[in-house]
Amino acid sequence: MVKEVYFFTEMGYTAYSQEVAASCGYTNLMFPNENFVPEKASELYGMYFEELQYCTENGFDGVMINEHHNNPLCMMPSVNVIGAVPSKLTTKGKIVFLGNVLPIHENPLRVAEEIAMIDCISGGRVVCGFVRGLGQESWATNTNPIYNRERFEEAHDLIVKTWTTPGPFRWEGKHYHFRAINPWAMPLQKPHPPIWIPGVASPESVIFAARHRYPYIALAPPLDLMEEIYDLYDRTAAEEGYTATSDNRGYAIRVNVSDSDERAYEEGKKFFWQLGTSFGVAPREWQAPPGYLSRAATQGQRQQRRATTRYVNAESHGNTRPVAPGGPPLSYEEAHATYQIVTGNPDTVVKKLKHVIDVVDPSYMVLWGREGPMSHETATHCIDLLGQEVIPAVKEYESARGR
Repeated sequence: MVKEVYFFTEMGYTAYSQEVAASCGYTNLMFPNENFVPEKASELYGMYFEELQYCTENGFDGVMINEHHNNPLCMMPSVNVIGAVPSKLTTKGKIVFLGNVLPIHENPLRVAEEIAMIDCISGGRVVCGFVRGLGQESWATNTNPIYNRERFEEAHDLIVKTWTTPGPFRWEGKHYHFRAINPWAMPLQKPHPPIWIPGVASPESVIFAARHRYPYIALAPPLDLMEEIYDLYDRTAAEEGYTATSDNRGYAIRVNVSDSDERAYEEGKKFFWQLGTSFGVAPREWQAPPGYLSRAATQGQRQQRRATTRYVNAESHGNTRPVAPGGPPLSYEEAHATYQIVTGNPDTVVKKLKHVIDVVDPSYMVLWGREGPMSHETATHCIDLLGQEVIPAVKEYESARGR
């Protein structure tokens, strides 16, 4: 059963010209930042934080935040700075950091200190997520994508040791070296805040999460892949000597709820605001530079494409395009067909989410409930309907897997 439901938005910078982006042919990394107007960004930040606060007062168990670089999709270049705001702006609800892009940091101790500080400020409400980031994060920070996973795993180990081992002590690793680890900011939660690992289809990330007994939060891959993803998690858990449960599963999905199916469908198009796409447009080598993906992860991307093709052919008889980072983007209609977005009135959305729950059986759901040039009024109305009608129905539903 779903135990906790969180709200998410990318906090996109929606004020840039789509015509300018179309003339460039891309929407991130090298898209000129002269298109960024600070006064407009200030206005957008105020609106987004107001909506996050509103969620915690209207049925959500907390909010999720994240981080991207060189990208108008997301005005959160530092998940920890963003997380510090709701830590004082809100009085209840968890703050889920999904997450810190570990490989781009030359000083993981700073990450450990900042998360610990925010955990103290918030009264122990932080859920800590660690991610590898998209390929563009490597480009933007001049870090070698070949060492992305190595740096991720070593930074993770260093941060956890920092939180759980009394200082001072020394660290001599392959990528990080510190003479005196002795931070005077330690987490309120013991031994440390909960750690979640989000991902799309990389088998290495699934295995990493299972080996550490961390929940794996699937970021809305095609539902066809979910059984395989969590079968891999379950097999790895068994090898580690424990039985995985729904508490090891989470799922994030785009959702728009309105008073009618037709209105929700039209409003949901705002999620695909970047040249008709959700995540934007970029050359493949920006999103997945050489060395960034392993062979296994590349195979996972191929499976995504096949899964999308199955869904679209079965439900809409249309043509499909790859879902993979850097590949041609998924259309709005294809996203509906593959359950990467659900829209409708409350009853319709509850029905669709129950289907997702039957397939995934997650304890944690992240509802990506606003995006793009959606008005504040539309977003808060969606939040109201989610909190009052959708979330209660979702939480009382027992999945087919759990019966």
